[in-house]
Amino acid sequence: MTANLAIALLHYPVYNKHGEVVTTALTNLDLHDIARSARTYGLERFYIVTPSAGQRALAERITGHWREGWGAAYNPDRKDALHIVRICETLDHAVTDFQSCFDSQVRTVITGAAQRPGAIDFTELKRLLDKRDTPFLLLLGTGWGLTEECFATADHILAPIAGAGTYNHLSVRSAAAIMLDRLRGMQ
Repeated sequence: MTANLAIALLHYPVYNKHGEVVTTALTNLDLHDIARSARTYGLERFYIVTPSAGQRALAERITGHWREGWGAAYNPDRKDALHIVRICETLDHAVTDFQSCFDSQVRTVITGAAQRPGAIDFTELKRLLDKRDTPFLLLLGTGWGLTEECFATADHILAPIAGAGTYNHLSVRSAAAIMLDRLRGMQ
């Protein structure tokens, strides 16, 4: 493994619109689009994290359709992108899997739509990523964002993507694509 950046899309623990901690449902679009973006920018791992056995089974069914059999033959590019998807019950499982590829400790980088004290910007994270032997796992949340406990335990907080105005509610798949372009693009 050479890519020292991976993405984890967490479906738990996240907030719903009432501020309650919930498990969100997997979406086909997030799975496909984030995998395609991650593969485009050279990542070798994209983790889907959910404690729901039913949601993990659904993710396995979707990825399996495109990785083998008819779907793989029909769309080899999709097969290539979905080959990097790993489905995990917990964030700890994702970290352990990614850690198996490196000697250095995995560093978690969390992000959300709100500004937070101590956040690093994309330029700083890109500089950190230049240390190829240090792995970084970028944590993205579904629903109304990752919980405060997730932010408290992350190694780094990444500043949010800032748009042109005050509205800031990108889909997670759009945010992932923008972040990957800023971190791994050919600017």
